[in-house]
Amino acid sequence: MLQRLADQFETSSSAYAAANDIERDADWFLLKLQEEMGELTQAWNRLTGRGRAKGRSPEEMERDLADETADILGHVLLFARRHEVDLAAAIERKWRFKP
Repeated sequence: MLQRLADQFETSSSAYAAANDIERDADWFLLKLQEEMGELTQAWNRLTGRGRAKGRSPEEMERDLADETADILGHVLLFARRHEVDLAAAIERKWRFKP
C-alpha cells in the first residue's frame, strides 16, 4: 500500500518538477519536507487563532490543514523512496505493528 502511494506521489512530483524546471537532488527532498512542515504549522496557527486568518473562513482553514497534512505525507513518502528507506519495514519494527 505504501509503495503504491509513494509511486503516485512520485509521478505527480516529478511532473511538477519537470514543468517548473526544479532539480530534485538528494537535499531537495529533505528541504521540501521542512518547507511543508512550516506550511502545516502556519495552517495550524491560523486555525487555532495563533496566526492571521488572512480572510480565510474556518472551513477554508480546516481544508488548508488537511491539504498541508497531505503534503507532509507525500513528502515523507518521496523522501523515503529517494533514499531507499523501507518505510513499511521501519513502521513494523519501530511501531511494532504491520502497516
